[in-house]
Amino acid sequence: MNETLTNKQTLRQGATAAWPICLGYFPIGLALGVLAQKAGLPWWAVAMMSVMVFAGSAQFICVAMIAAGASTPAIILTTFVVNLRHVLMSSALAVYLQGVNRKFLALYSYGVTDESFAVNLTRFREGDWGRWQALIVNHMANSVWIMATICGALIGQFVPQGALGVDYALTGMFICLLVFQLQGRIYVLTGILAAALSIMWYLMIPGDSYIVGSSMSAATIGYLLKRRYRRSK
Repeated sequence: MNETLTNKQTLRQGATAAWPICLGYFPIGLALGVLAQKAGLPWWAVAMMSVMVFAGSAQFICVAMIAAGASTPAIILTTFVVNLRHVLMSSALAVYLQGVNRKFLALYSYGVTDESFAVNLTRFREGDWGRWQALIVNHMANSVWIMATICGALIGQFVPQGALGVDYALTGMFICLLVFQLQGRIYVLTGILAAALSIMWYLMIPGDSYIVGSSMSAATIGYLLKRRYRRSK
């Protein structure tokens, strides 16, 4: 990474990489805010959730469980399991953040999401990308997400239940993220394995462990296949 970049250049590069995430986060955040309002959460509770949790899938699950009348321990345990995938993402990013002080890592790790992870990991691999640009990506997306969820909660009372397909927003976002990651046969195979394992796991083992279990299993198999492929070249 070129250390001679000015603060303005660093900010510009980070913002340029972040704006597509922000553009996608706004409608999804609005959708979450609307759904949360329909579930009976006030706007300030939605704001606190976005600030303290900042995990779209976990927040959607939390809102759905609140609407279904689930208990607090069940909600906490479920969102914890769902968010365990951040361990995998953070492990991949740690390779590019070696030697960075813990205060920065704490600030950076707070903003790691599926989308910022995908963008920053791609930029790190391409080179000429540093921790400050990555931090800007994380926290620009974070700011937009918080603002969008609050707006959604405030306008939710004016939106009919199920209107505009807001309940499909998160699913559509993850499909797009998956498609952009399919950059070779091994990636496609890993995706298919994850889907097959998640279905079998879901049918055989009760609970939400299939989300993390299938992801870790497929990622491990994909890693082993990729390493074997490299050795055979």
